[in-house]
Amino acid sequence: MVSYAARLDKFISQELSYKKRQVQLLLARGLVILDDVVCFDGEQIIGQFSKIEVEGKLLRHHKPIYVMLYKPAGIVSATVDDQHTTALELLPPKYHHLHIAGRLDLHSTGLLLLSNDGQWSRKITQPQTKLAKYYTVNVTHPITQDQVDGFNEGIYFAFENLTTLPAQLHVLSQTTAQVILKEGRYHQIKRMFGHFSNPVLDIHRTQVGHIKLPIDFVPGDYKVVSDPMHF
Repeated sequence: MVSYAARLDKFISQELSYKKRQVQLLLARGLVILDDVVCFDGEQIIGQFSKIEVEGKLLRHHKPIYVMLYKPAGIVSATVDDQHTTALELLPPKYHHLHIAGRLDLHSTGLLLLSNDGQWSRKITQPQTKLAKYYTVNVTHPITQDQVDGFNEGIYFAFENLTTLPAQLHVLSQTTAQVILKEGRYHQIKRMFGHFSNPVLDIHRTQVGHIKLPIDFVPGDYKVVSDPMHF
């Protein structure tokens, strides 16, 4: 398989089983079109979604796809699973090649993002991006000011020997809060409340960055766009 970031001449050579000299001649004769523009430079780096035509034949034209899905409880955030229904199984088969950008626990619900755009997904999930993620959380016992302050200061996780980034905890009722995280560590919300011996009952993700789960969505609903700014 050709890498998403590869030299144009090497891509053509592999796709058409042409020798280097044959590819050079095609380029020199103006028979290679890259993103609708004649390209003479075989060293040009192509990307995942580059449109490539050679001698009038379309070799590749992948288009970016972005999906928001309302994940129900009991659905696993994975592409394949032997025991549970996966998020991909809630989508039509034509979208089963997508990957998940930022997972949710099995019993958590809400906004799940999928795409075929690896660069975009990395921006969504990499800790250094510090993208805000919004959750509505129900807990067992009343939420105290100590818990609000603890979230804001960051909580030490002994197993990883680290302190979480400051998180916002906005109390909505005695036992319900909005939590805003800028990282996504393993079972982070449950473990942060667990630090205060306050078991979490359920977690619902409502927003990632600028992307909000529509209020009229029900579990299993999804939306597909070609530009993530159009959510």
